[in-house]
Amino acid sequence: MKKIIPCLDVKNGQVVKGIHFEGLRQMGDPVEMASNYSENGADELVLLDISATTEGRETIIDVVKKVADSISIPFAVGGGIRTLDDISRVLDAGADKAGINSAAVDRPELIKEAAEKFGSDKIVAAVDAKQFPDGTWHVMTHGGMQDAGLDAVQWAKMLEELGAGEILLTSVDKDGVKDGYDLELTKAIVDAVDIPVTASGGCGNAEDIVEVFEKTDCASALAASIFHENTVSIPEVKKLCRERGVSVSDS
Repeated sequence: MKKIIPCLDVKNGQVVKGIHFEGLRQMGDPVEMASNYSENGADELVLLDISATTEGRETIIDVVKKVADSISIPFAVGGGIRTLDDISRVLDAGADKAGINSAAVDRPELIKEAAEKFGSDKIVAAVDAKQFPDGTWHVMTHGGMQDAGLDAVQWAKMLEELGAGEILLTSVDKDGVKDGYDLELTKAIVDAVDIPVTASGGCGNAEDIVEVFEKTDCASALAASIFHENTVSIPEVKKLCRERGVSVSDS
């Protein structure tokens, strides 16, 4: 059963969206939007405090609490999560999972410690990857701006070994471009690990979601712009999935 996951990128208490992680524009109130998606067939939600790492702030706990109170589906929270205490705060505020990106690159043991303390099912390893001229994908941190010098496929394998329960894979090259997911990158990561992978970055229409399910074995497809801008609704995406033989939950 494939999952459809809207993503709420939050900055200064508002949902925003950009291209290649830049040029952000405001989209709306995160609590209101989360509630709407929960009622309209989303399988899960991802809430990302996108400037927490670059600005060195703590994750927006008050927003997490309000979202938790307003939805009935699981949601993950990422952005600025650097310690076990940060994970505790997010989970205590009502999140079902914590997403870790830059902090794991800085100190991979954090994933192992977090999985041991909270359970692998609570730990999402976020991987932002960018293709370089030699054809390999590098792990990017700090909102897609810094090259960590790590091969993304090898890093994904290591994250699984450390105990991550799933991988949220975002193509920096495709972010906000709306011309489809990076199928090559997604397939490479999915084929390298046994844990669920969520494809993210580049979704422009319902067809893109069907395509990533048909051409890779990713567990979930994450999208932001197409849902925020009402290009297509989640029920419409699920209807197309079913018509094409992709198994999804009832909306």
